[in-house]
Amino acid sequence: MTHPSDTGPAPVLALKGISKSFGAVRALRDVSLELFPGEVHALAGENGAGKSTLIKTLAGVHRPDAGQVLLDGAPVVFHGPGDARDAGIAVIYQEPTLFPDLSIAENIFMGRQPRRALRRIDHRATREATTALMNRLGVELDPDRPARGLSIADQQIVEIAKALSFDARVLIMDEPTAALTHSEVARLFGVVRALRDQGAAVLFISHRLEEIFEICRRVTTLRDGAWIASEPLDGMTEDDLVRRMVGRDLAELYPKQDVTPGEVALSVRRLTREGVFTDVSFDVRRGEIVGLAGLVGAGRTEVARAVFGIDRRDAGEVEVDGRRLTNGAPSTAMAAGLALVPEDRRAQGLVMDLSIERNIGLTGLGTTVRAGLMDRGAERSRSLDWAVKLRVKYARIADTVNTLSGGNQQKVVLAKWLATRPKVLIVDEPTRGIDVGTKAEVHRLLSQLAADGVAVLMISSDLPEVLGMADRVLVMHEGRLTAEIPRTDATEETVMAAATGRAA
Repeated sequence: MTHPSDTGPAPVLALKGISKSFGAVRALRDVSLELFPGEVHALAGENGAGKSTLIKTLAGVHRPDAGQVLLDGAPVVFHGPGDARDAGIAVIYQEPTLFPDLSIAENIFMGRQPRRALRRIDHRATREATTALMNRLGVELDPDRPARGLSIADQQIVEIAKALSFDARVLIMDEPTAALTHSEVARLFGVVRALRDQGAAVLFISHRLEEIFEICRRVTTLRDGAWIASEPLDGMTEDDLVRRMVGRDLAELYPKQDVTPGEVALSVRRLTREGVFTDVSFDVRRGEIVGLAGLVGAGRTEVARAVFGIDRRDAGEVEVDGRRLTNGAPSTAMAAGLALVPEDRRAQGLVMDLSIERNIGLTGLGTTVRAGLMDRGAERSRSLDWAVKLRVKYARIADTVNTLSGGNQQKVVLAKWLATRPKVLIVDEPTRGIDVGTKAEVHRLLSQLAADGVAVLMISSDLPEVLGMADRVLVMHEGRLTAEIPRTDATEETVMAAATGRAA
C-alpha cells in the first residue's frame, strides 16, 4: 500500500518493524506505523491485538525488543515516559488522573509554574497561560476552578491543555470517548480538529467505528500483534475495517435468532422513584430480548437497579414468573431467578483483586459451601465450566481478574450471573468498551440465551446494537417510558425521536 510519505511530508513519529514480547507472549510482531503532522490517524484492532503495547512503546513505557522508533526521521531511544514527553509525545488516557484539590491551572503547570522574584509562584501568569491554552482548544474553562467535580470530558480537556503546555507535537488519545455523552464527544472532536489544523499529529484509538470514520484520515489495523494494513479511510466501509480487524464481516456482529416469545417472565408495573423515574410499566417474555434505549440520564440504569432491588422504589410492583419481589431486596430477586449485569463492570460487577474463579463463584456460594467450609474443588469446576462456555481468554483460572482485557472481564461478569441459571437477565451496556470481535460473541450469547427461554432486558446506548438485537425497543425520556417500538418499525430515527421527547 502507498503511504502518504511517498509523496507528502515526512512523518513526525514512526515505528519501523517493532517487536515486543512478554515472556512467551509476543505482543507485537514486526509492526510499522507513521504519524504525520496535521493528520488524525486511527489505530484499530480487537482487545489483545497489541494496541496498548504499541501506545506504551510510543510513550516510552516499553522499549522494543526489535525495530526502531524514529523522530523526525532519526532513530531515537526512549528510556522512560519523561524522554517521550520531552520529545513532544503525550498520551491522553480514557480516565485522566488529575489532582482533585488543585485548580485547573495548577494541574496543568504542576512543578512548572511561572515564577516572580524570590522564586514565588506567579499565579496571574499561570492563569493567563492556562486561558491561552484553552483559547487554542476553543474551550471555556475557569483556570481557578478545582479539578474535583469536573466531568470526565473536562478532565480530558485539562490533560490535552497540559500536553500542549509541554509543546507536544504528537497526541495519543486512548479511548477518549468511552465515558462521554454525544455532546461531549462533539466538543472533543472540535478540539481534535483544532489540534490537527495547528499541525499536531494525533493517534486516535476507539472501539466506535463511526467515530474513526468521522474524525480520522488514515487507519492502521492490528490483529494478534501483527500489522495488517495502513491505509486511507476514504473509500473504505465499516465492513471493510471489521474484516481487517477480526477476519469476518460486520453482518455477523448481530447474530439474532428468531424466537417466538413465551409467557411473561418479568412484569414491572407503575414503578416510581421520586425525582428519578415515574410510572414505568413493561413486560419481558421468555425467549425475548427487549432493548431499553434513551439518552444518558433518562433513568434506564436507575430502573434496572430498582427492579433488582439495589435501590428502593417509592411505588410500583415487580414480579418474576408471577412472584412478587420484595422492595429493596436483591437476595429475593436472585432467589426468584433475576440476574443483573451492571454498567460499571469494574466497580460493581467484579472484585478486581480476586481471582477469575472466585469472581465467577461469588453467586454460587450457596452450592459450593459444605458444613460452613468452601468446597474449592466444586468452585473451580463450576468456574472452569463457565469460563470455557463463554470463551474467556486467560493464562490461569487462578489469575486475578484485573489481568484480563475489558472484553474478557465482561465475560467473567456474565459467567458469574449465568451460573445462577437465571430466568430473567438484565444487562446494562453489555458491550461498552469492548472490541467488535468480543461484541459479536456477547451478542451471540444473548441470542442463544433467549433461544433457550431466558427473558433478556438489554439496556444500551449503542443504537445499532439495540436495532440489531432487540425484538422490541422500549424508549425512555426524562424518567418516563415514551415509546414501545416493535423490531420491524425500529429505526434510528424512530428511537431517537422518542428518546428526545419528539413525536416519531
